[in-house]
Amino acid sequence: MSVYTFKKIEEKWQEIWEQNDTFKAHDFSCKPKFYGLVEFPYPSGVGLHVGHVRAYTSLEVISRKRRLEGYNVLFPMGWDAFGLPTENYAIQTGKHPRAVTDENIKVFTNQLKEIGYSFDWDRTVDTTDPNYYRWTQWIFLKLFEKGLAFKDKTYVNFCNECKVVLANEESQDGICDRCGSEVVQMEKDVWFLKIRNYADKLLEGIDTVNFLPRIKLEQENWIGRSYGAHVDFTIEDSCEKLSVFTTRPDTLFGVTFMVIAPEHPLIESMMSRITNLEEIKNYQEQAKKKTEFERVQLAKDKTGVQIKGIEVVNPLNNQKVSLWIADYVMMGYGTGAIMAVPGHDTRDWEFAKKFDLPIVEVIQGGNVQEEAYTDIENGILVNSGLLDGLNVSDAKDNIMNYIEEQKIGMRTTNYKMKDWAFNRQRYWGEPIPVVHCEKCGIVGVNEDELPIKLPVVENYKPTDNGESPLASIDEWVNTTCPTCGGPAKRETDTMPQWAGSSWYFLRYTDPHNMNSFASEEHLKYWMQVDWYNGGMEHVTRHLIYSRFWHRFLYDLGVVHVKEPYAKRTAQGLILGPDGEKMSKSRGNVINPRDIIKEYGADTLRTYIMFIGDYEKPATWSDNGVKGCKRFLDRVWKLQDMVTEGQEYSKDNEVLIHKTIKKVHEDYEVLKFNTAIAAMMTMLNEFNSKGNINKAEFKTFILLLNPIAPHMTEELWTIMGFEGMLNENSWPVYEEAKTIESVIEMAVQINGKVRSKITIPIDCSQEEANKIAMSDPNIISHIDGKTIVKEIYVPGKIYNIVVKR
Repeated sequence: MSVYTFKKIEEKWQEIWEQNDTFKAHDFSCKPKFYGLVEFPYPSGVGLHVGHVRAYTSLEVISRKRRLEGYNVLFPMGWDAFGLPTENYAIQTGKHPRAVTDENIKVFTNQLKEIGYSFDWDRTVDTTDPNYYRWTQWIFLKLFEKGLAFKDKTYVNFCNECKVVLANEESQDGICDRCGSEVVQMEKDVWFLKIRNYADKLLEGIDTVNFLPRIKLEQENWIGRSYGAHVDFTIEDSCEKLSVFTTRPDTLFGVTFMVIAPEHPLIESMMSRITNLEEIKNYQEQAKKKTEFERVQLAKDKTGVQIKGIEVVNPLNNQKVSLWIADYVMMGYGTGAIMAVPGHDTRDWEFAKKFDLPIVEVIQGGNVQEEAYTDIENGILVNSGLLDGLNVSDAKDNIMNYIEEQKIGMRTTNYKMKDWAFNRQRYWGEPIPVVHCEKCGIVGVNEDELPIKLPVVENYKPTDNGESPLASIDEWVNTTCPTCGGPAKRETDTMPQWAGSSWYFLRYTDPHNMNSFASEEHLKYWMQVDWYNGGMEHVTRHLIYSRFWHRFLYDLGVVHVKEPYAKRTAQGLILGPDGEKMSKSRGNVINPRDIIKEYGADTLRTYIMFIGDYEKPATWSDNGVKGCKRFLDRVWKLQDMVTEGQEYSKDNEVLIHKTIKKVHEDYEVLKFNTAIAAMMTMLNEFNSKGNINKAEFKTFILLLNPIAPHMTEELWTIMGFEGMLNENSWPVYEEAKTIESVIEMAVQINGKVRSKITIPIDCSQEEANKIAMSDPNIISHIDGKTIVKEIYVPGKIYNIVVKR
């Protein structure tokens, strides 16, 4: 079939589906519900890429299958449209971000419809719509009221190119994930959300959901819960204490020096005692110029300076140890201070060797003067006073009890995850709904004032000093305090892009509600999300953030389930034809519109699902696209050989039932490539046998429909089947009919295959022997020999052992 014909068919059915509201989800239907969710896109000017297509087509297939299975399906789409890319593009072109966003949404919508996705377009949400971000602001106010949103001065990751503060998750490896520029440290007043308060709940929730194992592991590692103790070391000749968190209190007797972060407040409080203050201050200035990645993760020589004039006393043995400042220690992790045990920690060992510091063995097993002995999950304690002779497990218990009895520390739990830095110094984002009042402090606005809308401005360029451009709009900034009625100033930072995506799945259930973010009835009917698919790159950001917001809303009593997503899967990347990640600079980007133009949308959908293991990276192949086009052409031609018949023929019955089972099961575990391969095999069988009746053809195109919906709907109509295909039922297989009644079995003589026999599937050994002994090839190999043994496994093996 020509591409022109394909295109006309695709346009025809896309128009029919839209006119008939074919994929509209119906609230409170008596059918079982299915809520399938894909990560809504950032509508950039570039348009859709093939990564979007792979991400969306998986649940598109599942959603179409669920409708055929009798479900009331909610499969929505929306736009995560606040954020830096749109604003940066607006600055470059001189267009307002609102205009840019509207244009991009239009482009994305047309492209998604062109591919034939079965989204319910009546439920579209846009995070930049005031009717939407009103409720984003409402959730923030609730977080603020509960003490989970606060402002504090801290060092932040700042991108000089984007002029914006970035969360750690957005500046991994010391690079801005928006523009690729290096990130620097800047001290600022920053809004935080206390996500660490929800660390345990987030970890507990992971055990109740069906997430891919690697997604669970990523989340567990990001939260990074560890059990240990806070131990108080004392400063010599002072009432000051230096508290550290350690997961290995059993090694306390091995502490030979202490290290604090350059930002540690002890430096300020003990300044008068420091005899090399100038050296310390210089080191602090150098540390400010380094990103967190450079300080903590880069494999490099450790730097540090001894803080002279101060010594620290180990509370277990009263030995004095030196105190150092080093940039590999961060204030955001633990207490900003570490106890160094160089005998059993590689980083501490390297530091000790560099600065000629003592190294003490406290767990037997290695030569700690030559290298750190780190295999210390087991072992016997030495040089450890009251712990000598104990194994590690008992030593941990004993020392925990001891430090609590002596009131020099306590058992505690620590988390690697930091509180969420939650603001941007940019224009294109949700205004944070608080005001600053000299009398009342920071005050949340009244709920009836929401939404606090972004002012329409001509100049939205970011500033060089890290301040939001909103700060210069006096008529917007100056307001009154909701508490005392006095003069106040609005918060001029805006929310990060993650805000709108932290709850959008809830809005889809009731997107036009003006009185709440969604009604209780709608939430109870649609939630949880039954199946959520998205990228692995979002499982330690968006996924954790949205689970946090949802669990908070559960604690408020406004949603009824603890976890938003019952199931979460992820797709692999599509690599360019050269096997590399697609990028403009490499010139290996594939535009899905080009594929649709040349081969049709059904071909694009089929190839994207056939390209390889769904969860793994796959390399684009133009020949693969052409192969899928040839497959669909052959399916189209199959109509010419269809004969009458309302039931499966005996000749095809097993093939049909086996394929139904295979496709059904493979779709459910995202093995689309093998499901399509099974349908290709089925097609070959039909062509080889030269016959297919209407019942068989009907089943075949029903199985293919979720992958190639336009062509199969057209074939359904051509064949005169009742109604539209999408109104019918998913084929059902019978297990008993998936098994061949007769099979072909190889017969071996002394382990070598000599012939094949056709026997009933449940054939006994005696019957198999009779059939085999009538085969001339077998007779010739046993003639004149004695059968000494027969090995017969029904349906699998028949080996005859002979000797002369």
